[in-house]
Amino acid sequence: MSTYTRFCAALARLCLQIGVTGLMLLIAAVLYQVIGRYVFNDTPTWAESGAVLLVLYVTMLGMAVGVRDAGHIGLESLLVLVPEGIRLKMELMIHALVLVFGVVMAYNCGLLAHSVWDYKIPTLGLSEAFKYAPPAMAGGLIVLFSLEHIIALVRGEEVEPSWH
Repeated sequence: MSTYTRFCAALARLCLQIGVTGLMLLIAAVLYQVIGRYVFNDTPTWAESGAVLLVLYVTMLGMAVGVRDAGHIGLESLLVLVPEGIRLKMELMIHALVLVFGVVMAYNCGLLAHSVWDYKIPTLGLSEAFKYAPPAMAGGLIVLFSLEHIIALVRGEEVEPSWH
């Protein structure tokens, strides 16, 4: 296993751990919101905005790890029908296109985050950039993980899922 693969696996596991922690915080925020609304008749103002922000972080990190672990829906049924040489080229093209998507996503969401840095989310007091940081980070992770898949394909190896 190469150093790059070990790095990507560790990064993906860290993303999963952060995602699980985010899910627990999300459940706590929503529970606190429900209790505040229906038990105390005093809805906390930050709970809904905080929950939406946590959903962004959890889904974007999960999406990036899904790219690494090949957990997304694909057209693999078509790939098994073509000869090995064509299959390899198609897989390389797919991972290259996903890599380009990650670059575009990271760049444009980074620009958006930068453009709204001075604005605040009223109920949280945080910069609006925190809304655009998750997809920017996920785009960067997608680039790293797609590159890992391309290297593995060229070497004739498989990328081990990070949860193994």
